[in-house]
Amino acid sequence: MSKTVFILNGPNLNLLGKREPGIYGGKTLDEIRDDCVAAARDLQISTEFRQTNHEGVLVDWIQEAGEKAGGIIINPGAYSHTSIAIHDAIRGVKLPVAEVHLSNIHAREAFRHTSMVTPVAVGMICGFGPLGYTLALQALAPQLQAREEQ
Repeated sequence: MSKTVFILNGPNLNLLGKREPGIYGGKTLDEIRDDCVAAARDLQISTEFRQTNHEGVLVDWIQEAGEKAGGIIINPGAYSHTSIAIHDAIRGVKLPVAEVHLSNIHAREAFRHTSMVTPVAVGMICGFGPLGYTLALQALAPQLQAREEQ
């Protein structure tokens, strides 16, 4: 088994730092990536950090992770609420998946309260801003270790 985690980011997350900082914070996606690399190093995990605005690309990356990684952290952005394709891809790869959202999706508009990813994820972290990514790495680390020992 691999101790690599694919950290996948969906639409509009490339605009972090500029887009609605009152909701999403002031950090850029590159700064969040740097935080993840540092946290992963401490956990002896490698990361593959990616962002796309295209649903099919996320599906392709989830499937790639199924072949190359031990787990996935995903912030699917708006696709959280609409994408059965992402749900099915996650279900198909049989990897531990942590869902991350910078904002608390349950405290926002009603259409954001339901996620298609949550039923196939081992857990969700939302509302803690960029810290959610490093919390997700910490949460997945024991699962990666357990999979490695099998």
